[in-house]
Amino acid sequence: MSDRFEGWFRRVLMVVLVLGLPAAAVSAGLTAYEASMRTVRAQAAERHQVTALSTTGVKNDDDWAKRPAQVRWTDTDGVVRTGTAPVKPGTPKGATVRVWVTRDGTITSPPVNTLNATTSGWMVGGMAAFGVAAVSYAAWTGMRLVLDRRRYAQWDAEWDLVEPQWSARFRR
Repeated sequence: MSDRFEGWFRRVLMVVLVLGLPAAAVSAGLTAYEASMRTVRAQAAERHQVTALSTTGVKNDDDWAKRPAQVRWTDTDGVVRTGTAPVKPGTPKGATVRVWVTRDGTITSPPVNTLNATTSGWMVGGMAAFGVAAVSYAAWTGMRLVLDRRRYAQWDAEWDLVEPQWSARFRR
């Protein structure tokens, strides 16, 4: 009886894996991709790049990381703005740098791009596939554990009945 149930349960889990894993991966991946693309479009509409002049120099050290420096630029309305932006090490005072700004003139990071959205979709889809596989494996392992405990209890009970007949220790 338990062997039949185990075989049936294994078939159900295989159907879940064959049908559910791709469905979960694709739907989760597409949902994450579409959400990321909304962010890409919103940031692309809100941010633009301007050419600014560095008003302070940045020391040239052997580090490749950008350092904060004061910059000045004129926005589309003709207003001169200043702010702090990350620039490459070794940038001299008066050098032109490209910075990203929002509509209100605040310096910000570059907008996320479609590569970020694609990567997000693939990562979430992969995690969903892994989750379905892990839950299926856990269900199979749990089912085996329960059935094996039941089988061992039945074998012990049957052995308690049969063992005295086979063993000489109860004979006189």
